[in-house]
Amino acid sequence: MPTTPTSEHDSDDLSQAFYVRVMTRLTQAGVPFLVGGAFALARFTGIERNTKDFDIFVRRADIDRTLAVLADDTCTTELAFPHWLGKAVCGDDFVDIIFSSGNGIAEVDDAWFTHARDGKVLGVPVKMCPPEEMIWSKGFIMERERFDGADVLHLMRACGRDMDWQRLIDRFGPHWRVLLSHVVLFDFVYPGDRACIPDRVRDELSRQLATDPARSTREPPVCQGTLLSRYQYRIDVDQWGYRDGRIRPNGRMTRRQAAALDRES
Repeated sequence: MPTTPTSEHDSDDLSQAFYVRVMTRLTQAGVPFLVGGAFALARFTGIERNTKDFDIFVRRADIDRTLAVLADDTCTTELAFPHWLGKAVCGDDFVDIIFSSGNGIAEVDDAWFTHARDGKVLGVPVKMCPPEEMIWSKGFIMERERFDGADVLHLMRACGRDMDWQRLIDRFGPHWRVLLSHVVLFDFVYPGDRACIPDRVRDELSRQLATDPARSTREPPVCQGTLLSRYQYRIDVDQWGYRDGRIRPNGRMTRRQAAALDRES
């Protein structure tokens, strides 16, 4: 397993002090949180990124408390998107406080914390997001300007031999084809590292593909591409008569939540 690199990205001293203050305050207040994003990716894969992003993950039930703990004279907080994201801002620095995913699927629940990994960020002992949940949430990010597929494959390569694959399959649930697509891509990118993914995972996903029922005849048809990219499949919904796969009853989001997210694209 890769160890945490000794260098900590390119954040300046003020940025690092802000991140440390966030982690320390939440710890002192007893708010459970996990560190994800670039710091977690570095912990598991050894890949260092030049980024000032800092992502923490909390349960939905803890978001209001998290924002209240971090708010002070130098730090402002907001619930940027009520269905998945809060922010804490200090000058030019900010922390994303994540309790779900933009498409509403990867909600932070107790299992994230049960299976969290130990780590250290900027000298602070913390819990890190589990690799399985990182793959689950990153696996759907296929925007034109951001594709997290490489992160998914790097996590599979680094952690696949020790991961709970059945839990990961269960996480994807009805969206198992997204996981299968990453497994197929993994075998293309790393033809000599197939052992990182157990053959039983390929067998189970391939069996689901072979036995999947006939296509739905629901009218109008549903486009689930919006679960992967809120922008690139907008034409399907706006002009071609498809239902938005994010919106209830097909997905987990309301029309208002989807519209608010789309305005940011």
